Amino acid sequence: MSNTESSTYEGFTAEERAAMKEHAQEQKKAVRRSSRADKAADKAAEEARDVLAKIAEMQDSDRIMAERVHAVITASAPVLAPKLWYGMPAYAMNGKIVCFFQSAAKFKSRYATLGFNDSAKLDEGTMWPAAFALTEVTPEVETRISELVKRAVS
Repeated sequence: MSNTESSTYEGFTAEERAAMKEHAQEQKKAVRRSSRADKAADKAAEEARDVLAKIAEMQDSDRIMAERVHAVITASAPVLAPKLWYGMPAYAMNGKIVCFFQSAAKFKSRYATLGFNDSAKLDEGTMWPAAFALTEVTPEVETRISELVKRAVS
């Protein structure tokens, strides 16, 4: 190599080095964010699988109702995250259980229960229902569940 100005490589300028450092930092931050998001997504997916597995273990009539309730809740309020709560399928928002399904067999009851916790926004004056007995999930019941769940998370 000759010593002429046009052929001498002096390296990157200070601005170029600063830009590369900034880009490297941005890349590291992006990796950390996606890593945390993947872990949260993995946890949410695992909790949803646990709920579906618990539903699959239920007796016939409870299982059929729980499957329908699960489908209605997840379609009506996608902000709710399925998770197990005291061994029951439940649905949470911001870490707080909003509603849950309790099979009839769980406490040897004559009906299953769709219950709502205090985080559900179902208030009507000074008294309102917080749990509903289910013996069958008909299209009318699905509509009512959908309305209740949408209101609960509003």
